[in-house]
Amino acid sequence: MFDDPIVLETRQHREEYAASLGYDLDRIVADLQSRQGCDGRLVVDRTSHGKSEQSEAGETSAQSVPNSDSTSRSP
Repeated sequence: MFDDPIVLETRQHREEYAASLGYDLDRIVADLQSRQGCDGRLVVDRTSHGKSEQSEAGETSAQSVPNSDSTSRSP
């Protein structure tokens, strides 16, 4: 099997990064979140905005789908 040097380097960096934070997922997430936006790129917060729209869309689409049991049948 071919070992891609870019993949190997990426995995090595990932391992070193995780080890530097004690493989603690909470610390890793907190560190990554603290770095967001530091390079000037826009960070979109969808914590509350997306959920209300999704639930409304789900209710609407669920109401518009015909129920197969409610189809009229001739006796």
